[in-house]
Amino acid sequence: MVVFTDGGAIWWLRLLRPGFRHVFIAVRRPGHWVIVDPLAHRMRVDLVPTADAADLAAWYRAQGLTVVATETRAPPRKEAPWAPLTCVEVVKRLLGLHARWVWTPYALYRALGGESGGTR
Repeated sequence: MVVFTDGGAIWWLRLLRPGFRHVFIAVRRPGHWVIVDPLAHRMRVDLVPTADAADLAAWYRAQGLTVVATETRAPPRKEAPWAPLTCVEVVKRLLGLHARWVWTPYALYRALGGESGGTR
Protein backbone atom coordinates (compact mmCIF):
# COMPACT_ATOMS: atom_id res chain seq x y z
CA MET A 1 0.00 0.00 0.00
CA VAL A 2 1.16 3.49 -0.82
CA VAL A 3 0.56 6.29 1.68
CA PHE A 4 0.46 10.00 0.82
CA THR A 5 1.02 12.73 3.39
CA ASP A 6 1.34 16.48 3.65
CA GLY A 7 5.07 16.17 4.21
CA GLY A 8 7.41 17.84 6.63
CA ALA A 9 8.93 21.23 7.23
CA ILE A 10 10.98 21.49 4.03
CA TRP A 11 9.99 24.85 2.54
CA TRP A 12 9.79 23.78 -1.09
CA LEU A 13 7.26 21.03 -0.32
CA ARG A 14 4.70 23.85 -0.05
CA LEU A 15 4.92 24.07 -3.84
CA LEU A 16 3.33 20.62 -4.12
CA ARG A 17 -0.36 19.78 -3.83
CA PRO A 18 -1.61 19.75 -0.21
CA GLY A 19 -2.03 16.21 1.08
CA PHE A 20 0.37 14.96 -1.59
CA ARG A 21 3.71 16.43 -0.56
CA HIS A 22 5.34 13.18 0.55
CA VAL A 23 4.82 9.48 -0.06
CA PHE A 24 5.93 6.26 1.59
CA ILE A 25 5.14 2.58 1.10
CA ALA A 26 4.10 -0.42 3.17
CA VAL A 27 5.02 -3.76 1.61
CA ARG A 28 3.56 -6.97 3.02
CA ARG A 29 6.00 -9.76 3.73
CA PRO A 30 5.39 -13.01 5.62
CA GLY A 31 4.76 -12.14 9.26
CA HIS A 32 4.98 -8.37 8.93
CA TRP A 33 4.74 -5.20 6.90
CA VAL A 34 7.92 -3.43 5.80
CA ILE A 35 7.38 0.33 5.96
CA VAL A 36 9.86 2.28 3.81
CA ASP A 37 9.74 6.03 4.37
CA PRO A 38 12.28 7.88 2.20
CA LEU A 39 12.97 11.12 4.05
CA ALA A 40 15.18 14.01 2.97
CA HIS A 41 17.86 13.19 5.55
CA ARG A 42 17.54 9.41 5.83
CA MET A 43 15.75 6.28 4.68
CA ARG A 44 13.51 5.03 7.47
CA VAL A 45 12.62 1.32 7.44
CA ASP A 46 10.29 -0.15 10.05
CA LEU A 47 8.73 -3.57 10.57
CA VAL A 48 5.11 -3.75 11.70
CA PRO A 49 3.75 -7.09 12.94
CA THR A 50 1.22 -8.69 10.67
CA ALA A 51 -1.93 -6.68 10.49
CA ASP A 52 -4.81 -6.97 8.11
CA ALA A 53 -4.30 -4.66 5.13
CA ALA A 54 -7.69 -3.05 5.76
CA ASP A 55 -6.77 -2.38 9.40
CA LEU A 56 -3.42 -0.83 8.51
CA ALA A 57 -5.01 1.31 5.79
CA ALA A 58 -7.77 2.39 8.20
CA TRP A 59 -5.14 3.36 10.79
CA TYR A 60 -3.35 5.59 8.26
CA ARG A 61 -6.64 7.07 7.04
CA ALA A 62 -7.67 7.85 10.64
CA GLN A 63 -4.55 10.04 10.77
CA GLY A 64 -5.79 11.97 7.73
CA LEU A 65 -3.49 10.28 5.23
CA THR A 66 -4.44 9.07 1.77
CA VAL A 67 -3.90 5.37 1.08
CA VAL A 68 -3.85 3.53 -2.24
CA ALA A 69 -3.94 -0.25 -2.13
CA THR A 70 -1.63 -1.67 -4.77
CA GLU A 71 0.71 -4.57 -5.40
CA THR A 72 4.36 -4.75 -6.30
CA ARG A 73 4.84 -5.82 -9.89
CA ALA A 74 7.59 -7.36 -11.93
CA PRO A 75 9.46 -4.42 -13.47
CA PRO A 76 10.19 -4.30 -17.18
CA ARG A 77 13.40 -6.10 -18.08
CA LYS A 78 15.26 -2.88 -18.78
CA GLU A 79 16.88 -0.15 -16.75
CA ALA A 80 14.56 2.19 -14.93
CA PRO A 81 14.60 5.73 -16.31
CA TRP A 82 17.15 7.96 -14.61
CA ALA A 83 15.67 10.18 -11.91
CA PRO A 84 16.79 11.97 -8.75
CA LEU A 85 16.45 10.03 -5.50
CA THR A 86 13.13 11.33 -4.15
CA CYS A 87 10.37 9.75 -2.10
CA VAL A 88 8.42 9.22 -5.33
CA GLU A 89 11.32 7.50 -7.07
CA VAL A 90 11.96 5.17 -4.13
CA VAL A 91 8.30 4.14 -4.02
CA LYS A 92 8.20 3.64 -7.81
CA ARG A 93 11.28 1.39 -7.66
CA LEU A 94 9.82 -0.67 -4.82
CA LEU A 95 6.59 -1.07 -6.80
CA GLY A 96 8.46 -2.03 -9.98
CA LEU A 97 6.90 0.96 -11.73
CA HIS A 98 8.84 2.56 -14.60
CA ALA A 99 6.83 5.72 -15.13
CA ARG A 100 9.22 8.30 -16.54
CA TRP A 101 6.93 11.32 -16.14
CA VAL A 102 5.74 10.57 -12.61
CA TRP A 103 7.79 12.96 -10.46
CA THR A 104 5.43 14.20 -7.73
CA PRO A 105 3.42 12.36 -5.09
CA TYR A 106 0.18 13.52 -6.70
CA ALA A 107 1.30 12.26 -10.12
CA LEU A 108 2.07 8.89 -8.51
CA TYR A 109 -1.35 8.89 -6.87
CA ARG A 110 -2.95 9.42 -10.28
CA ALA A 111 -0.72 6.80 -11.94
CA LEU A 112 -1.88 4.26 -9.35
CA GLY A 113 -5.51 5.01 -10.16
CA GLY A 114 -6.10 7.12 -7.08
CA GLU A 115 -8.55 9.49 -8.74
CA SER A 116 -11.07 6.77 -9.49
CA GLY A 117 -11.51 4.10 -6.92
CA GLY A 118 -12.45 5.59 -3.62
CA THR A 119 -9.00 5.07 -2.17
CA ARG A 120 -8.96 8.10 0.07
